[in-house]
Amino acid sequence: MILIAGPCVIESREQIMRIAENLSYANEKYEFYFKASYDKANRTSLDSFRGPGLEEGLKILEEVKKEFGYKLLTDIHETIQVKPVAQVVDVLQIPAFLCRQTDLLVEAAKTDKIVNIKKGQFMNPEDMKYSVLKVLKTRGCDEVSYENSKKHKVWLTERGTTFGYGNLVVDMRSFPIMRKFAPVVFDVTHSVQMPGGANGKSSGKREFVAPLAKAAAAIGVDGYFFETHYDPDNALSDGPNMLQLDDLKTLLGDIDKIRNNI
Repeated sequence: MILIAGPCVIESREQIMRIAENLSYANEKYEFYFKASYDKANRTSLDSFRGPGLEEGLKILEEVKKEFGYKLLTDIHETIQVKPVAQVVDVLQIPAFLCRQTDLLVEAAKTDKIVNIKKGQFMNPEDMKYSVLKVLKTRGCDEVSYENSKKHKVWLTERGTTFGYGNLVVDMRSFPIMRKFAPVVFDVTHSVQMPGGANGKSSGKREFVAPLAKAAAAIGVDGYFFETHYDPDNALSDGPNMLQLDDLKTLLGDIDKIRNNI
């Protein structure tokens, strides 16, 4: 099982190293990727915390790799970021809002890294095959299929669909639909966001993380994405939808039981 976990954003070196140390069990049990963003480029408000930036953020992520031996995942927002980020991380993540951004997809595909494309909150799951194909064609493959995407290192990630204003829902049909095109990861914590729901920043309902994760385990997914923190209520980004570290470990045990019984 693919597992992507870590805090939403790099708040400090100390925060990252503390969370990374607490996730050592995940690296022993799963195909684990430590996740943190050096820049949150699409915050609701200009006044919201964004992170340390590219240069400092990559230094901290590189230290995590050296200290713990973890594989790494982080977001890219512009083509100019691709090469420096690819020197450090193992997975280049295309943010949901940019899932159709051709130049960004093509530039990421020119590297030898896994490209994880997050499904836009506005996207029909069926149409994500075209984003996948942009990467595959750049890598010399003309046919979209689960097998080809796995071979050429392309993933898709479900993160909910816009449902009116300030709300997301997860259509469980999206998992079998998108698994026709690529391995699919379920970004559970972002799927319980309430965009713009907290007076200039996003809110969320973390109490729905566990039931959604268990439902996806029963349906079938290739992996999970959880943002986690030792103090999510005081995190500088995405606190309302992040899981506390101990709660994540418990939930992973529940997910394993469901997967093993199918």
